[in-house]
Amino acid sequence: MTAGRGAGAGVADFLAEAARRAPGRLALVSPERGWSYAELCADVDRKAAALALTGVRPGNVHAVPVEPDADGILTLLALWRLGATPAPLNPRLTETERAQALAALGEAPAGAQAILWTSGTSGRPRGVAISADNLRAGARAAALRLFLGPDDVWLASLSLAHVGGLALLTRSLLLGGALAAWGRFRASTASALIDGHGLLPGLDVRVTHLSVVPTQLLQLLEERGGSRPPPTFRCALVGGAHAPQELVARALEAGWPVALTYGMTEATSQVATCPPDGVRRKPGTVGRPLEGVELRVVESGEIQVRGATLALGYVGTSAALRDGEGWYPTGDLGRLDPDGDLWVTGRRSDRIVSGGVNVDAHEVEEALRAHPSVRDACVVGVPEERWGEVVGAAVVAAGEELDLDELGRWVAHRLSTAKRPRRWLRVSGLPQGANGKVDRGAVLAALREIGGGREPAPGV
Repeated sequence: MTAGRGAGAGVADFLAEAARRAPGRLALVSPERGWSYAELCADVDRKAAALALTGVRPGNVHAVPVEPDADGILTLLALWRLGATPAPLNPRLTETERAQALAALGEAPAGAQAILWTSGTSGRPRGVAISADNLRAGARAAALRLFLGPDDVWLASLSLAHVGGLALLTRSLLLGGALAAWGRFRASTASALIDGHGLLPGLDVRVTHLSVVPTQLLQLLEERGGSRPPPTFRCALVGGAHAPQELVARALEAGWPVALTYGMTEATSQVATCPPDGVRRKPGTVGRPLEGVELRVVESGEIQVRGATLALGYVGTSAALRDGEGWYPTGDLGRLDPDGDLWVTGRRSDRIVSGGVNVDAHEVEEALRAHPSVRDACVVGVPEERWGEVVGAAVVAAGEELDLDELGRWVAHRLSTAKRPRRWLRVSGLPQGANGKVDRGAVLAALREIGGGREPAPGV
C-alpha cells in the first residue's frame, strides 16, 4: 500500500523545526530518562535506521501496536522520519478487533501523515487519513483557545492510536513543549506527576496539562480524595465522551481547572472547547468552535462540521467523509445557545426509541448518577418485541449498598414512564473499549443475557 510520494515528511519536519529552535529544551521524559529536542532527534534517527533494516520504506502504510510510552513515541517519530505513514494500533485490541481494523486499511490518500481508526461502536471501524496540515491546524487552534506554549508539560495520558493521544504528540512538537510518557494511564501515576513526584532526580518538572476521558478524570479525583492540584497544574482537558454534570461539578469543587472539549477522529481531535474559566461560568457547555472550524446544528439537531482540521477522507471504504459543500455530519446531537456556545445533547446512535418515544441515554444516566448510592451508570436500548426497545441500565455502586428496587422507585419520581430503566445490571465497573470510552456494546450484550426486567413494558 502506498500513501503518496513524500508522505510523512510534514510531521518529521515538526521535530526538526523544534530541535533547530531550542535544541536543549526538554522534549520527552520517561521513568528511565529525559530527552532534549536534540537528543530526541538523534535517537529518532537511530530508530529510523533500525526500522529501515526491517523493510519499512517511504510511502508504506505501516500498522504498528504502540503504547503511550517513550518507545511508542520514538517508533511513530521514526516512521515519520522514514516517510512512512503510521497506522497506530492499540495493543489492547482483541484479535478480532485488530483483524477488523486491518481489513479496513486500504489505499491512503496522498499527503496522509497517519491513519487512525474510528471506534467502531456503531459498526465496523473505518480508517481516517490525517494530513500534516490537519495536525498543524488543530495544534494552532488548541493553542489559541487554551493559551498553550513551550512551557507546557503534557502527560501522554491517551492511547497513541486515539486521535487525542496522537494530537498530544504533534502539538507538543509544534509548540516546543514536553511530553511525560509513563505508559498506560494510571490515576496514581498521573497524580504523582502533577505533584512533581516520581521524576528522575535533578529533573525539576511537573505535569501542567493532561487530556482525559471522563472515566479517567473520575479515577483521578478518587485517587486524590478531594485534594486540590498544585498551582503549577493549569488544565485538565476532558473529552472523548459525555462528561456527566455531577463529575464536572465535583472536579470544580475540588479546584481542578477543567476544560470541556468536543471532538472526533474525523476532525483531528478538537472541534469546540470551553476553557477552564468558561466551564466555571457555564458548566456543561463545550464552548465555541475553534479557530478555523465551522460548526452548525441542522434542523434535525445534528451537529455538522467543516474546516481546516477535517481529515482527508476514509480509507478502505467508498464512504464519503463530507458532503458537496464540505460539511461532515457527525451523528451527534446538540444545540447552540445565544452566546454561540455548543451543548452536546447526545448521539443519534445513543437515542433509544421505546414505544414510539425518543429517549436520550445521557438524560437517564444523569438521573441515575444523581442518586447518592450510584457512582456511575451506562444506559442503552435493549431490543424488545412489543416496544421495539426498552431502557437498560448498568450501574456502579458508590458504596457498599445499592438497592436496585429502591433505585427504580427513586427514578420513577424523576423520569417519565418510557425513560425508566426496565433492565438492570449491577457491575463493579463499566466496561471500557481500547480508547478508554465506555463500551456500550458490551453493556448491551450483558443486559440482553439477563433477560426480562422487573416491571411491565413502558407504554407511551
